[in-house]
Amino acid sequence: MKSFINRNEFIKLLKNNMSIMVGGFLTNGSPEKLIDAVLESGVTNLTIICNDGGYDNKGVGKLISSGRVSKLIASHIGTNPSVGVLMQQEKLEVELVPQGTLAERIRAAGAGLGGILTPTGINTVVAKGKQIIQIAGIEYLLEEPLKADLALIGGAIADEFGNLRYRETMRNFNPLIAMAADLSIAEVSHVVRMLDPETVITPHPLIDYILREDQ
Repeated sequence: MKSFINRNEFIKLLKNNMSIMVGGFLTNGSPEKLIDAVLESGVTNLTIICNDGGYDNKGVGKLISSGRVSKLIASHIGTNPSVGVLMQQEKLEVELVPQGTLAERIRAAGAGLGGILTPTGINTVVAKGKQIIQIAGIEYLLEEPLKADLALIGGAIADEFGNLRYRETMRNFNPLIAMAADLSIAEVSHVVRMLDPETVITPHPLIDYILREDQ
């Protein structure tokens, strides 16, 4: 059976300077209770890897607005005005990554690959400082794998073994980040005895702990 943890046990796993991947797409599928626990813990100088910057009061935006994040790696920041303000004040470093590239860099880390080759970003600021490789006369950027200390997964239903399936569009980045972190923790809406194996998206070996929504 999978290890279930409560909020306080989760907080004990957190440290300053961690890199944390967070699931969700404009906060749909974000693990709000886990994010709130990170906020409560007081840890700071975090690197957050997420599809976007959330909103001021929702998703990873709560961590950004409170000044707990020193670097954000994301594909979109327009929904959270705090990101732009903190960037201008030089209090937040932002690395913008094209969305498909972001997903594939995470996937590469999970698969143990040395990186991916993509034409996206050639002849733009995205290519600055990156290696360009030519294959069959076409130039590609070498994008390195992206992994983290911790992955926070949301939008899931679990069984007692720790297998996960996702609720509709809440799937988004969650299965990818489960593969690419040293420690993966899922916030689930409820737990069933056993999921139909045909519905499992994230198998239990990729999940270290599960936080139930009622804990």
